[in-house]
Amino acid sequence: MTDLEELRYPIGRFTPTATSLPGIRAAHIQTLRELPDHLRAAVAGLKDAQLDTPYRKGGWTVRQVVHHLADSHAQAYIRCKTALTEDWPVVKVYNEAAWANLPDSKLPIDGSLALIAALHESWVALLELLGDEDFRKGYTHPERGRIDLAKALAMYDWHSRHHTAHITCLRARQGW
Repeated sequence: MTDLEELRYPIGRFTPTATSLPGIRAAHIQTLRELPDHLRAAVAGLKDAQLDTPYRKGGWTVRQVVHHLADSHAQAYIRCKTALTEDWPVVKVYNEAAWANLPDSKLPIDGSLALIAALHESWVALLELLGDEDFRKGYTHPERGRIDLAKALAMYDWHSRHHTAHITCLRARQGW
């Protein structure tokens, strides 16, 4: 892995796993349950200048990463509920990079941290009530094709750990 690759993907790229097994799904759900606390710990004590530091050259700032997690996971939660209530709906894509540059990406992170905590509380509760047949339901992503809820869950487990690692690795490199 190159240095840039390691900075971009500190836990490696997403690799789909056999998510049909209930034990693996439970581990993915646990990651979603723990994200709010892990993210709060990752940003604890950071000053504005540190929050405005990119995790790599040309990358998002810590502040943008936190806001992105709130945006992305809100999208994922809605996609999950849509997949449970419609037959393989086509979901709307959004421009993550453009969203990360909207004026609200410069706001304090407390609102996004609170949103992530509330969102994950509801999302985890829902996921824990689903049966095997529910995880075979899914949606069609215009750029990624058909994604069942088992795979989506695995993706957001990875996404949670991926962006938290951007912050914790930056802190380790900077000695914060």
